[in-house]
Amino acid sequence: MKRAVGLDMAMRMLQRPDPLESLVGQPSLLESIRTTFGEPLSPAQVVDRILGGVRARGDEAVHEYTRMISGIDVLSLEVPRTEITSACTRIDPALLDALRLAASRIREYHEAYAIPTGPHFIDDELGRNILPLRRVGLYVPGGRYAYPSSVLMSAIPAKVAGVVEVVVATPPGPQGKVSPATLSACDIAGVDRVFAIGGAQAIAAMAYGTASVPRVDKICGPGNIFVTLAKKQVFGSVAIDSLAGPSEVLIIADATASPEYCAADILAQAEHDPEAAVALVTDSPELADRVDQELQRQLQELGNSAGLSEAVDRGVIAVVDSIDEAVHLSNEYAPEHLEVLVANPRECLKRILNAGCICLGGASPVAMGDYVDGPSHVLPTGGSARFSSVLGVEDFVKYSSIAQLGSATMSRLGPAAVAIARAEGLEAHARAVEKRLGTR
Repeated sequence: MKRAVGLDMAMRMLQRPDPLESLVGQPSLLESIRTTFGEPLSPAQVVDRILGGVRARGDEAVHEYTRMISGIDVLSLEVPRTEITSACTRIDPALLDALRLAASRIREYHEAYAIPTGPHFIDDELGRNILPLRRVGLYVPGGRYAYPSSVLMSAIPAKVAGVVEVVVATPPGPQGKVSPATLSACDIAGVDRVFAIGGAQAIAAMAYGTASVPRVDKICGPGNIFVTLAKKQVFGSVAIDSLAGPSEVLIIADATASPEYCAADILAQAEHDPEAAVALVTDSPELADRVDQELQRQLQELGNSAGLSEAVDRGVIAVVDSIDEAVHLSNEYAPEHLEVLVANPRECLKRILNAGCICLGGASPVAMGDYVDGPSHVLPTGGSARFSSVLGVEDFVKYSSIAQLGSATMSRLGPAAVAIARAEGLEAHARAVEKRLGTR
């Protein structure tokens, strides 16, 4: 990992590139596009073509792009309900128990923050109506690997919020089938329908609707560069949760922290993606040296894979003058995951302003939050924790304002409305109010 000494140097070294820009120009990606499409398209042009095709030709285009990109012919886009309900019998019982335990923790956490729906009035005249979204689409990465945890982390808060229909789209494996582990998670979480579709074509199908795939109101969930670009383009036709970038962890640690834990948590995050951003900020030069040594040792244990090494080599270990400076640096960086490994982490918590999730103490690694803590692991990346939040029940409800004014309130407030309307040149607005006041 690169070493930074002092706050100023650390802040310079922790500057992020634009996550989309850093990915779209990768030579291997561009070569893959050329091979697949037979011409030198940019990722954005690929997504444009797929979105337009699915919007115009529906299921036919979904099948066509699935065959073209993954070489898989899926007979039916929708996974039969019997295949979903029987999936639990086709996975390791220990995994099934683990998924059920994780689901119960996640459900319990989100139920504690559930939002009462229906009309709520602050007085006899004003209020708001809170309603769950009718249909939500969840994108769950898949293909070579299965990510059942992503199903639980997205579908359960949606169901707790009262979403009427939860739809999952996930890439099929090499045999054209969705992983039984993913289907088991769908069954446990109460997912209503599952579609064996991946990539930009999955986003297009959920955003626009096809003969097989219903149009949804909101799309949530991370994916590759094509999924992210597709979500960006369909926003407005549907709502989206966020544009997910590479995963991140920043660890604030003092001399009491375990170098072994720090290194393990850096490597766990690096395992997500060669583009993952990993950083340690400490006021202890000795800890910085020991974490560096521990990283090399644990990399050897893990086989020193290229992906891990690439992310670790780009990572930063910053030595600053105090933990206060470390917290300041973290607030400026706004990490997706923040670990606080100091003697009194709750004291630091009071000063933390920007983070997707905050893991306090050595017994709360990010890896636990990825699976069984309870809060969703769908988090803001790329510094968007400055203004965005972890996925929760709030993301699956909408609000309408309610007004039922009485005549006394109209008499008291109406003249002000008339004055503002005329100042804005909106005479019809003014007259609509004056008719209620009896002055027109």
